[in-house]
Amino acid sequence: MASANTSGSEENFSCSICLDVFNNPVSTPCGHNFCRTCITKYWDEQVKFKCPLCNMAFNTRPDLRINTLLSELAAHKADADREIVDGVHILTALKRCIEKCQDDLNQMVKEKLKSTEKQAEDLIKELEQEIEDLTNRCSEVKQLSHTEDHLHFLQTFRSLKDPPPTRDWTTVEVRPPSYVGTLRRSLDQLEETLNMEMKKLRDAELKRVQKYEVDVTLDPDTAASQLILSEDGKQVHDGGVAKALPDNPKRFTKKVRVLTRQSFSSGRFYFEVQVKDKTAWWLGVARESIDRKDLIIVTPENGYLALFSYKDALVFRDNPDVRLPQRAELQKVGVFVDYDEGLVSFYDVEARVHIYSATGCSFTEPLYPFLGPGPCDYGGNNSAPLIILPVNQTD
Repeated sequence: MASANTSGSEENFSCSICLDVFNNPVSTPCGHNFCRTCITKYWDEQVKFKCPLCNMAFNTRPDLRINTLLSELAAHKADADREIVDGVHILTALKRCIEKCQDDLNQMVKEKLKSTEKQAEDLIKELEQEIEDLTNRCSEVKQLSHTEDHLHFLQTFRSLKDPPPTRDWTTVEVRPPSYVGTLRRSLDQLEETLNMEMKKLRDAELKRVQKYEVDVTLDPDTAASQLILSEDGKQVHDGGVAKALPDNPKRFTKKVRVLTRQSFSSGRFYFEVQVKDKTAWWLGVARESIDRKDLIIVTPENGYLALFSYKDALVFRDNPDVRLPQRAELQKVGVFVDYDEGLVSFYDVEARVHIYSATGCSFTEPLYPFLGPGPCDYGGNNSAPLIILPVNQTD
C-alpha cells in the first residue's frame, strides 16, 4: 500500500480500504477502484465476494484489471511526494546547519570576549596589588621618618631602601579580540554542507530521469554518406570518405548527422551517449520536419535542441549560443526530454551533474534523438565513435 498522504487534492486518487494513494490500482466489475493488495486481502477474509463500497455481490471471485489511468496519476502524486520529501530534507539540513553555524559563531565570539575580559581583570588585579604594596610601603616609610630611635631607623631602612618590583604600565594594553575569519569559517562549514546536500540532490535527480530510459538505435537511412554505423545501430563515427548511397529524402546530405529509428510524440524519454576521446560532437533531439538537405544552422528555431562540443568549448546551440563551463573529462552525456512540459535537459552522467536545460519549448511533432560524431581528420583525431549506452541505474 502507498504511504499515507494528507493532501486534499489526492482524495480522488485514494483507496477506500487503506485510505492511501492508490498503489497498483485495479477495477472491480462494478466500476470501483482499489489497491490490488487491499482488495485481494479483503476478499481473502470474506466468505462472499462483494464490493467494499457498493456491496455488489459477485458469484465468483472477479478478475481484476489494472486501471492504467489511475496508475499513472498515482505515479505522478508519488513523484510529487518524493520531490517534496527531497526538498524538505535538503532545506531542513540547511536550516540545521545555519542554526549550528549561528550557535558556533555566537559561542566563538563569546569565548574570545570572555578571554579578553579575563585578561583585563587579571591586569586590574595586578595593578591593584601593586598600588596596595606601594601604599603600604609609603605608610611604613612615613612612620619610620617620625621615629627617634636611630638604631631602629637604620635597621628598618635597610629593608625599605629597595622598592618592590613594579610593571611599566605605560606599555600595557588590552587589545580587543580579533574576529577575523570567525564568520568565514562558519560560512565555509555551511558551504560544505550545502555542497554535500546538492550532491545528494543531483544524484537523486539523475536517478529519477534515468527511469525513463528508452532503447534507441541509429537509422542508416538518415545517416550522412561518410558516416559508419555499427551493425547493432549503437555506434557511429566519421569514415572520412563519402559513400555512394541511394538518394533518400530522410538522409542528411550536407550535415554529418544521423537520427534514431525511434521517435517520441509524448511523455518522457532518456538516453545516454558516450563521448569519450572525442574532440568534436553534436548531441540532442530534432523535430521530424528538420531540413536534411541544406546547411541549416542548429538552433531551436530550426528544429534542433542540441549540445555542441569542440576542443575546450561546450555550447548549447541557440541564437545566441549559450556557452557552458567545459566539463573536465566529460565521458558520458545523458539527454532527458519531457515532451509535454517542453523540457530538454543534458547531464554529465559520470559526475552526476546537470549541464543545461532548455525550457518552455513547444513540441507539436515527433522528436528524434540525433548524433553528430564530428569530422575525423587525416591525423586520426576525433576518430572515436559516439556510442549509445545502456543506462546503469545502480551507480
